[in-house]
Amino acid sequence: MGSGRRIDLKRLTARAGRIAFRLGRTVRKRVAAQGMKTPADREIDMPSPGENLRINGARLWDSLEAMAEVGPGIAGGSNRQTLTDADSEGRHLFARWCADAGMVMGVDTMGNMFATRAGTEDLDPVYIGSHLDTQPTGGRYDGVLGVLGGLEVIRSLNDLGIKTRHPIVVTNWTNEEGARFAPAMLASGVFAGLHTQDYAYARRDPDGLAFGDELARIGWVGSEVVGARRIHAMFELHIEQGPILEAEGKTIGVVTHGQGLWWLEITLTGRDAHTGSTPMNMRLNAGLGMARMVERVHQIALAHQPGAVGAVGQIKVFPNSRNVIPGKVVFTVDIRSPDQAKLDAMKAEVTRAAHAVAAELGLGCAMEDVGHFDPVTFDPGLVGVVRAKAEALGYSHMDITSGAGHDACWINRVAPTVMVMCPCVGGLSHNEAEEISEGWAAAGTNVLCHAVLDVAGVVG
Repeated sequence: MGSGRRIDLKRLTARAGRIAFRLGRTVRKRVAAQGMKTPADREIDMPSPGENLRINGARLWDSLEAMAEVGPGIAGGSNRQTLTDADSEGRHLFARWCADAGMVMGVDTMGNMFATRAGTEDLDPVYIGSHLDTQPTGGRYDGVLGVLGGLEVIRSLNDLGIKTRHPIVVTNWTNEEGARFAPAMLASGVFAGLHTQDYAYARRDPDGLAFGDELARIGWVGSEVVGARRIHAMFELHIEQGPILEAEGKTIGVVTHGQGLWWLEITLTGRDAHTGSTPMNMRLNAGLGMARMVERVHQIALAHQPGAVGAVGQIKVFPNSRNVIPGKVVFTVDIRSPDQAKLDAMKAEVTRAAHAVAAELGLGCAMEDVGHFDPVTFDPGLVGVVRAKAEALGYSHMDITSGAGHDACWINRVAPTVMVMCPCVGGLSHNEAEEISEGWAAAGTNVLCHAVLDVAGVVG
């Protein structure tokens, strides 16, 4: 080109993806305006007129869209992985919005952010929390809805001049996703006493960078001692990340339990060799062992139905060359169930299967637990509050078990905790095509607001 300017293809691709995503939203809105129905339009149950308090749904949606511009993905989603520059930028935006809402920000040594709206009495605060970090190809709402929904609760209370006895704290928990630094829910885990800070600081990403060093690099090491805060109760609003609510035509999920989980990192070691010149009966093929384990994990999960899932998600092959038999593979098995007995049985069976496959093929086998939590039962009293508020607001609702791990699972160990869920289109999450509707977001946040007010105590 005559100007000599270089074209940044990555930037152009990202821009094109965002434009296409917005055009899709515009088309859906126009279709709806003509009286037709799209999946995201089937969500809203009109609340009963007797319940007057509502959050500002349009403002919440605008905030979600604005945060999505920070660390944009290449296909309309988000790539705001923890402790990256994009994560820091998102944190600064959230902090600015909190300051504008009159809140006071505190940050602990794990980078957890706590924005406080004062109460009228010196009581333990009610917390609303989730996360701003995303998967590498993450959606625009996973985690973010819970943080910005909490902020919208505060903004709406400010608009209406409503005061509460208990302070209210909106929290951004660091490294919920675990995409860059395993395990997931790392900082809330330190807060709840499951991990030490030294352990967390020593976690390394695929490039060998340490969590503690990266937290310092982006400037978000706070001064508060992790876990020193007192919590009266905690609420987490989240998209379902599954298809049940949409399929059942329900607007609100009242989360009663969370699945337990094991992440098992398995290393199979064989011998690198030339693909073309090594006889089939003389190979030590670590890749073959991994392939057999993928099938075994699937079979083990199927054998424990209902209420059990499992898959191999992360795979690293060495030397990862097209004409070399893999000499080593490292892969992670993810197994989950809300039933402790099934979870324990699946772990034992995966462990036996890995060693059996390795023995069959002459491979070395090493296993490491890189993530775990037992099944969770959320606070029955708070569950009852959420259920009652969904009913009072006129939203269709159902009890549901969370299929994914959340920071609420850890905080539930140290304080009464509950989750509120809204649907997502097709149950799709951890994907740039993840989508919810403005009505779903507003409904979930309305229930969140009324439940928090019930527990925090309205003055006057």
